[in-house]
Amino acid sequence: MDAVKGKGDHGIQNPGGQVDRPVGSHFLESMLPKVVKRRVHALKRLQVQCANIEAKFYEEVHELERKYAALYQPLFDKRRDFVTGTVEPTEEECEWHSDREEEEELAEEVKEKAAIEDAKKEEAVPREDPKGIPEFWLTIFKSVDMLSDMLQEHDEPILKHLKDIQVKFSEPGQPMSFTLEFHFESNGYFNNAVLTKVYKMKSEPDASEPFSFEGPEIIDCEGCQIDWIKGKDVTVKTIKKKQKHKGRGTVRTVTKQVPNDSFFNFFNPVKASPDGEMDEDSEFTLAQDFETGHFFRERIVPRAVLYFTGEALEDDESFDEEELEEGDEEEQDDEDDDDDDDDGELEPKA
Repeated sequence: MDAVKGKGDHGIQNPGGQVDRPVGSHFLESMLPKVVKRRVHALKRLQVQCANIEAKFYEEVHELERKYAALYQPLFDKRRDFVTGTVEPTEEECEWHSDREEEEELAEEVKEKAAIEDAKKEEAVPREDPKGIPEFWLTIFKSVDMLSDMLQEHDEPILKHLKDIQVKFSEPGQPMSFTLEFHFESNGYFNNAVLTKVYKMKSEPDASEPFSFEGPEIIDCEGCQIDWIKGKDVTVKTIKKKQKHKGRGTVRTVTKQVPNDSFFNFFNPVKASPDGEMDEDSEFTLAQDFETGHFFRERIVPRAVLYFTGEALEDDESFDEEELEEGDEEEQDDEDDDDDDDDGELEPKA
């Protein structure tokens, strides 16, 4: 099963980049003279050593991430305070120049004029200013496709109580991992203040396939037990079924609980099989889970405000379009090459 790779997201060049082996590479090697093949084997041993050095490189990158996470955290704590409304930002902290500033000012003027007209028609009802930034994280969940696909309508009232999401890196000397912490205010759904999801990682070449190493990969994950308040568990639903007695013919109605689609199933993940043998559905589900955890860590948590405003979504879409255009060009080139080959095979009839 392919695990989510961590390489490339660190913004550091891979020192041991690899090249995919062409089809027939084993055949090519078998055709080499014995003395040359012997030297190729020596090069492969060197390549394995390079992979081991690369693994150490990524271990140090992980330590750097842990070090800088401590520097980011005070800023993220302040973000949480602004979002929840426990702290009001100062005028200086609110200063921001936007390219859309003039458009926003014009729109604001139009809104003000409309508000004045409405006030003339009916008595203005005094309303309290909202506290913090309401539904900050829920808005992000609903805006990002990867998360909105997991989100159900019955999850939304719960996620309105989400105060913060944090990433914690494993301590020095511990196996490489990171933990997602979802901090909730007191709510009527469960008693946990924090829900956690641990992603275990590996940064070492596989002994059986050392040349496949491409950096750290997520190999397993572990959720947490949610202490649901009675009758509030959205991960299950109660259904009623009628059963008919074979002998007497009487009918009775029974109720039972069955699994229900919910974002909160995220905290009860499929477990990776120790021997690597999993059915296709479980393998796909686990791969999706790894990708989601990686996305939270690398994109959502560090750039939350940009996903709230939609600016990060625009960047992601631009990147996807660019990749698509490049792919289309490559396919077109391949088609042109095929056409050229076909033209070359045509011979005039006598």
